[in-house]
Amino acid sequence: MDTGMNDWEQIVKGHASLVWATAFRLLNHREDAADCTQETFLAALAIARKEPVRNWKSLLVRLCTCRALDQLRRRTRDEGRRERSVDCSGLASTQISPQQITEKAELADRLRRALAILPEQQAEVFCLRYFNELSYREISRQTGIHQKTVSVLLHRARLKLQHHLNESPSNPDREPSA
Repeated sequence: MDTGMNDWEQIVKGHASLVWATAFRLLNHREDAADCTQETFLAALAIARKEPVRNWKSLLVRLCTCRALDQLRRRTRDEGRRERSVDCSGLASTQISPQQITEKAELADRLRRALAILPEQQAEVFCLRYFNELSYREISRQTGIHQKTVSVLLHRARLKLQHHLNESPSNPDREPSA
């Protein structure tokens, strides 16, 4: 497909905030989200040069989700790479205590680490469903995975995430080991 520069600029302008938000939601790091956004658009452009794109939003969300999960996996493998700061700017409220903000940030960080160790298909389907709010049908269409298989993958992902989050050392309900 010959995507004209004006068309491409419109595609980027029209979807950049969605792609960045998708990346940031998973990565919780501005620079990583920016890198992921750039990688997503480069991959989308390469695809568009080979074949027509029917749904830019779906393509970009899926590409971004996969790239963000890849970054999470790399980050998990190299945990000491750099310190992560917690971005609490979106949580400012008089009804949320500092302890609740901290707990929410810790839970989100544990969830990101758990997603990074899930099998690739389970992590992708989980993120498309719960972070991007796609229906089973939309996930099936985007990934080429049968709708019943999407359901099974989601079920397995939820079980593994629940197990991982319950086993986490920072879980206050977990009994200390002797």
